[in-house]
Amino acid sequence: MTTLPDRFARCAAQTPDAPALSYGNQTLSYGALEAQTNSLARRLIAAGAGPERTIGVALPRSLDLVVALLAVLKTGAAYLPLDPAYPAARLSYLMEDAQPVAILTTPEVSIPPTDLPLLSLHQKDAADSPAPISDQDRLSPLLAEHPAYVIYTSGSTGNPKGVVVPHNRFLALLDATIPLFDLGPNDVWTAFHSYAFDFSVWEIWAPLLTGGRTVVVPAEATWSPDELLALLRREGVTILNQTPSSFAALDRADGQAPQPLDALRLVIFGGEALDPARLAGWFSRHPQQPRMVNMYGITETTVHVTAYDIPPTPHPGQPDSPIGQPLEGFQGSVLDHQLSPVAEGKTGELFLSGPQVARGYLGRPG
Repeated sequence: MTTLPDRFARCAAQTPDAPALSYGNQTLSYGALEAQTNSLARRLIAAGAGPERTIGVALPRSLDLVVALLAVLKTGAAYLPLDPAYPAARLSYLMEDAQPVAILTTPEVSIPPTDLPLLSLHQKDAADSPAPISDQDRLSPLLAEHPAYVIYTSGSTGNPKGVVVPHNRFLALLDATIPLFDLGPNDVWTAFHSYAFDFSVWEIWAPLLTGGRTVVVPAEATWSPDELLALLRREGVTILNQTPSSFAALDRADGQAPQPLDALRLVIFGGEALDPARLAGWFSRHPQQPRMVNMYGITETTVHVTAYDIPPTPHPGQPDSPIGQPLEGFQGSVLDHQLSPVAEGKTGELFLSGPQVARGYLGRPG
């Protein structure tokens, strides 16, 4: 099993001139993104970043954000999202609980006071080099079992907990979905969600590890369905990920001024319960495409673990939010409080197992 930087480096070597990352009128090729992240990774390693360590990233939506995240991954450290748009109290809690080695940010970003070392993203160093990062450069060798990121839960059942997800867990998700959705270099994805929400892991890394292009959606387009629709057409987006509530706003805007979305071939829902009946208007305006899929998962199971293709006409007796079947290699069972399978039609709890289950909670071995 390889790591996320290994997969990215393979794509960069195969198509160095292909566009990898876009934001507004800025675009970075795979070769340019590889070089920039190598240089930054060297500075981070010198500051103490390495396997089994964590680096906080506090940056706004931009090309720089993805550059920073990939550079952290190349050091072998896990990235800790510190979205500046989040409440100060939550950011303070995350920094205190996770105790990252350092926080990568810029002077323009406002974060709560902290004693943790702050690293400026744009600081230059005479030792910067675009040469590839190898285990000889890292503090210790990077393994597939090492953490890639730490994303915190909402805290709805107590204090937020940091979910530790290794490289091989995300690659298990990617390898299960490449054939399911025919993911590849012709795809253009939107990075729509906050990078502190695990949906973002899928949106950012799936395209960059399969030779596609990631379009970082400007903040204003996340608030304006009209602007998002314009972006989908302008950028030729092929894969869109949305929560049902966000898509409902997009659906209303499309209904007021319907236009073909010729490139869009796949819409993936997640993060909330979905009522397929509410998609009737969309299906009537777009009868041929895109394919609509509802996926289910939680941060602790690496974004998505089940998939359900939504038909244009709901099946009789279809549940309100069908989640389909587990992805390849994953197992799901509905069990009672004694961990015995429940009868069909009876209520139980969903138990999931397989190669995507996270390592555990940061600092909470129990």
